[in-house]
Amino acid sequence: MQTSLTVFYDGGCPLCSREIAHYRRLEQDRRIRWIDITRDTEEVRRHGIEPQAAMASFHVLGQDGTLWTGASAFVNLWQELPRYRWLARFCETLHLLPVLEWGYRRFARWHFAKRCREGACGA
Repeated sequence: MQTSLTVFYDGGCPLCSREIAHYRRLEQDRRIRWIDITRDTEEVRRHGIEPQAAMASFHVLGQDGTLWTGASAFVNLWQELPRYRWLARFCETLHLLPVLEWGYRRFARWHFAKRCREGACGA
């Protein structure tokens, strides 16, 4: 079976880990690769992503090599998940991506600073 997406997530973040665990339970056909950026930095680099950049923002790699970050990464992940496809369509139909990106960027800055204070960001 061919991989549809590769998801890079922060496995050292309890909130992130719970969210990814939820998505993994929904993904029945097992076509998504889940890469914990805290455990497999070489895999992250092999895809042209620096570990610190992966820590600073959510990344999803498409089968065709397209790399999405931030809110667009979530929307592209949701398109692959049962029970979330409607949310991806809703966001796209109502052109909500700029608003989601605005909110996500604020959260990501806070999260990155917190993880750096914990010594996990490599800075």
